[in-house]
Amino acid sequence: MRNRPARLPTAFLRPLAALLAASTLAATASAGTVTVVTSFPKELTQAYKTAFEKANPTIKIEVLNKSTVQSIAYIRELPAGQRPDVFWASAPDAFEVMAGLKLFDNVAALANKAAPAKVGSYPINHPDGLYLGQALAGYGLMWNTRYMAAHKLPLPKTWADLARAPYYGHVAMSAPSRSGTTHLTVETILQGEGWIKGWSQLLQIAGNSAAITERSFGVPDGVNNGQFGVGLVIDFFGLAGRYSGFPVDFVYPDLTAIVPANIAQVSGGKNPEEARRFIAYTVSTQGQQLLYDPKVSRLPILPPSAMGGKTPAGYPDPFAIAARAKVRFDSDLSESRYNLVSALFDQTITFRLKELQAASKAIHAAEAALVRKPVPQAAALLKQAREAAFTPVVEEGRAADKGFLAVFSADKKAAETSKQITTLENRWNSAARVNYDRARSLAEQALALTK
Repeated sequence: MRNRPARLPTAFLRPLAALLAASTLAATASAGTVTVVTSFPKELTQAYKTAFEKANPTIKIEVLNKSTVQSIAYIRELPAGQRPDVFWASAPDAFEVMAGLKLFDNVAALANKAAPAKVGSYPINHPDGLYLGQALAGYGLMWNTRYMAAHKLPLPKTWADLARAPYYGHVAMSAPSRSGTTHLTVETILQGEGWIKGWSQLLQIAGNSAAITERSFGVPDGVNNGQFGVGLVIDFFGLAGRYSGFPVDFVYPDLTAIVPANIAQVSGGKNPEEARRFIAYTVSTQGQQLLYDPKVSRLPILPPSAMGGKTPAGYPDPFAIAARAKVRFDSDLSESRYNLVSALFDQTITFRLKELQAASKAIHAAEAALVRKPVPQAAALLKQAREAAFTPVVEEGRAADKGFLAVFSADKKAAETSKQITTLENRWNSAARVNYDRARSLAEQALALTK
């Protein structure tokens, strides 16, 4: 008869079970936590965190919410081994900056093969695989339907509409230095209209604005709750408001661009393998379907035919929008003048908003008076007022000069660079104040001549 194995005592089994459980927990912990730095709202990141952790119970997602500008600085300043694992944001020019600094690992193998190579003429993924398009984004106008009806405002269709007198005090936007998505909106207008006309339009829109918000979230939040009538936003803010039941609507102007919102693996992260699993999940069909969540409301990189029949009725088709869009966004151009555009906006708009608002109000009043009573001398003064208020303080040739742009791309911590930039910014700020005060005075003189 074969000997039967001895049974282990119960007293021994209990600590053994505890030891095995501890080992399992240790193995789970060793799987690591994926740290994601992103500018996206909590509604989006929480949807992906919840779904990914459910599908991958041994991996946790830690989200660090920072603006795009803050994210770049945060990742750059950390040494390899201490960096976050994933960078996830809407601004393709920011990803170009990071790729140029060699802060990304290659993720080409993680790309979803069902995704088209381009949206319009713009590549969805980085050509060398340093980052992937995770969603698509366009830029446009969001408004509160109740607010517009109460103030009897016409519904806007183009950026230029917001420069008109009826919108004075009813508009909101953020600053490109505070928001990567606002930077893309500003660049879309500049690339679509050209430097001079684009800045003129931006100055007029800003002059009609009630506020330049601290963060990009402040614009859609203000439109959703009726604080503002119209906002310049990235599409998912407008779409999320609409599909979440707020009394808002959204339109893509013809002068817009559809570009990818990207995701990348940061070189020198703590948990690279887990990071790759998360990135692969976000571009998978399952991950793409999360974009249809009403609180998220983003445009997938996959065409509707590849979305498993989950596309809601009437949902925007980014590939159709891109086909008719009049702007072919140039990320290299945007990257080359990224810091210049942000600094110029702040010095002439953000920090001089009150003076610009006052000039715009005076100009609108004079324009209305001239319609009622045409006076040639007043019309000449009004033309001068508009030129003073709505002409950028940096000329087009200067903005295209590589040596000039290099100043804003250099290390700001260097004393000489910091001194140069500060001198230029102070000059722009002073010039803007003088221009706006002069514009207001000229417009008031024109108004007086009509009485």
